[in-house]
Amino acid sequence: MEELRGLEAPVHLALGVFDGVHLGHQEVIGRAVAAARREGGSAGVLTFDPYPLWVLAPEKAPKRLLASLDHKAGILGDLSVDFLLALPFDREQAKVEAEDFVAALVDAGARTICAGEDWRFGHRRGGDRLLLRSMADRLGFHFEAVPPVMKDGDRISSTRIRQAVRDGNLEAAARMLGRPYTVAGEVVKGRQLGRELGFPTANLERGEEQYPPDGVWAVRASFDGRVEDGVANLGLRPTVDGESRLLEVHLLDPPPDLYGKTLEVEFVRRIRGQERFEGLEALKAQIARDRERACGILRSGDEA
Repeated sequence: MEELRGLEAPVHLALGVFDGVHLGHQEVIGRAVAAARREGGSAGVLTFDPYPLWVLAPEKAPKRLLASLDHKAGILGDLSVDFLLALPFDREQAKVEAEDFVAALVDAGARTICAGEDWRFGHRRGGDRLLLRSMADRLGFHFEAVPPVMKDGDRISSTRIRQAVRDGNLEAAARMLGRPYTVAGEVVKGRQLGRELGFPTANLERGEEQYPPDGVWAVRASFDGRVEDGVANLGLRPTVDGESRLLEVHLLDPPPDLYGKTLEVEFVRRIRGQERFEGLEALKAQIARDRERACGILRSGDEA
């Protein structure tokens, strides 16, 4: 908690895991930001890394997340927060009693604590909104319990969004996120087959984020403050090797070198599924058609 002591006081905190930073999470975070605007001080997000269920119950945890920690930090940059604090989560942290955790936050300068009304925390999930409310009265901080945000008749949740992404229903995911769904990854060296075919690609390191269904997609990629149109292949590359699942992004106006850069990729529209071709010439011809179709989708606004 020492990191909190170095911030401009008072400190207004949004607490939670915030996987994906969806509209429900944004409501919680917005309460902390509003408190800072009223009272001065710093507004920020306190979360945990790695994802707590990966430590406590990996058999029940999602295999993929909606946003890695670095990606989450980038998303939060648009929400007027002053800081993101990710507490290392391990078996020792899991043993901390809920009361001790809250008392440490207040001792470090927390004036406001905001959380979803059903958020549970601390040893054996012993902390909840009732505990926070009673401790707020006793320790003199302000607590806001934020109700769920609903969409299409159901509460927004990271679980619902992950399922929508897996199903390829990115429109539904975007409605719950309040923004298009994206994944982020570092560009790494591949076999450079795309360059040989005349369509150089940026190969993204496979991280912990949830990908949509395999296939060829019209995409937009953001890096260094730029947004570029592109076409991406997601899958096993059946014509070439069929062994490793990759995300390969060909930008329509590629810069000279992307190695080591982080690309944030928005999946705009799925063009086709994975196919096996008779040889590299047939593959090259199909890539050219895919590129032309992606260009038409992205530059004409035909994204439905």
